[in-house]
Amino acid sequence: MNTAVSPKEATGAIYALELMQYAQARTWEAVDAIAAIIRPGMSESEATARGKQILAELGMERIWHPLLVRFGANTLKGFNQRSDGDPLLGENDIFFIDMGIVWKGHEGDAGATFTVGNDAEMIACAAAAKTLYQQVESHWRTSGCSGVELYDFARQQAEAMGWKLNLDIKGHRVSDFPHAIYRAGDLGDFTGHPGNGLWILEIQIAHPEKPYGAFYEDLLA
Repeated sequence: MNTAVSPKEATGAIYALELMQYAQARTWEAVDAIAAIIRPGMSESEATARGKQILAELGMERIWHPLLVRFGANTLKGFNQRSDGDPLLGENDIFFIDMGIVWKGHEGDAGATFTVGNDAEMIACAAAAKTLYQQVESHWRTSGCSGVELYDFARQQAEAMGWKLNLDIKGHRVSDFPHAIYRAGDLGDFTGHPGNGLWILEIQIAHPEKPYGAFYEDLLA
């Protein structure tokens, strides 16, 4: 176990940054493959079941956190909240995919928001989550800030863009599987500068008036 920097950034003996990046790339491949088969009229449960089939077809080692597919108003739900009902995706609608998958013994974790149809505000919301992620990631890369400061910056940026940031969703550790043994807590509570290839930055925003939101996450690497 590597504890040279901080116990909260410990890793196992097999950990390698290039394998974290490989796992993340494969996880994004899976996100895109699942998004490509989601169509209006499909239910959340149907999309989730089909997504699990795709993961198996791609040769994943295991799921380390459940595959989540959220439609419509359920895009406001946090990771530990159940969806309301089993909604069907509308002709003009929004959805996100979130998954944690192990590849070559390392934890990939990726999530993104997609739209169907031509609702301009939904399209803008999905785009805003990714844009906000990119702004916050750039701040992490250039500022030397702590995890706490990173999410304070994210909140300020979200408000400036006209969106509400869900601060119950504040990122988390990843590593060679299983990261959970290190009990590192949330990225947004980490008082040090987050290290490379060890943390997932999560961004979840809500529309200021309408009942939906958007989600985007990726590895800080």
